[in-house]
Amino acid sequence: MSRSVERAGISLAAVAVLVAGAAGCQSGGDAKKSAEAPKKDAGMSSPKDARTALQAAYKKTSAAKSAKVTMKMSIPGAGAAGAGDMEMSGVQSWDPAALDLTLSGAAFKTAPDAPAKLHMIQLNGVSYTDVGAAAAKDMDGKRWMKMDLGALAKAGGGAVSAQAMTGGAEKQDPAQQLALLTDSPNVKHLGTEQIDGAPAEHYKGTLTLDEMVASNQNLDGMPAQDRQKLVDGMKQAGIQGYDTELWLNKDGYPVRMNVGINSSNGKITMSAHYSDYGTKVAVSAPPASETFDFADMMKGRGTGDNA
Repeated sequence: MSRSVERAGISLAAVAVLVAGAAGCQSGGDAKKSAEAPKKDAGMSSPKDARTALQAAYKKTSAAKSAKVTMKMSIPGAGAAGAGDMEMSGVQSWDPAALDLTLSGAAFKTAPDAPAKLHMIQLNGVSYTDVGAAAAKDMDGKRWMKMDLGALAKAGGGAVSAQAMTGGAEKQDPAQQLALLTDSPNVKHLGTEQIDGAPAEHYKGTLTLDEMVASNQNLDGMPAQDRQKLVDGMKQAGIQGYDTELWLNKDGYPVRMNVGINSSNGKITMSAHYSDYGTKVAVSAPPASETFDFADMMKGRGTGDNA
């Protein structure tokens, strides 16, 4: 097995775990409560009534089911797998959940011959990443790396992590982020700003880790002991809370969203731009003959398969 393929896989796995795990903790707002907005659609007619405006935006965004997205992420931790800056662009759907993204950035540049950009698709809790022609030479010509996020979580932390990860992978979308921001006890409207050349209403809210867990429906069915283990693990990682900023366009859809996650290594930041709500998202898994499983690859590390 090529060391460059191994390093690329470890970095991609670290990023996948972090993104999906963080989303699982931040995206489980009380969607049912948010959907129960006043029957009168406030739209943007009363932007200072932040919660009402966000509830209306939640309903519209949920109904749209998909959008184009461009995201930038910065993960602190010099030298750690997956740390660094990265960009992702493509399309996303949240009913059903699927992603089709192009990834680039220092976090993925793990070897001199690594491609400048990576193509990643995700559906049914499984991600597939095209690692490039050079890496494929060491994998019998197979260039799609398969990562079952739930299986990776179980291998790294048991069923608790698996539940948090798969919940996050399926619900990392602007509608759930709206539900989260609506749950913030201090959400407020900051005024009108220009985003992507058009006016948008700016909202901001924060949640502590305890407030986040309390509002996360993904954790409701988890045994109390397992739930506490998850919370303790997050606290040991230095996660203190989440800051969310959101801009809604004149039609009441999110056009920009910033999320900051405080951790012991520093602040993880994500900034996403959304457009073309309702766009078609056609995602399918690559043929099995063209894929190799990251988990199986790593099992071979101690069996003399390393190159």
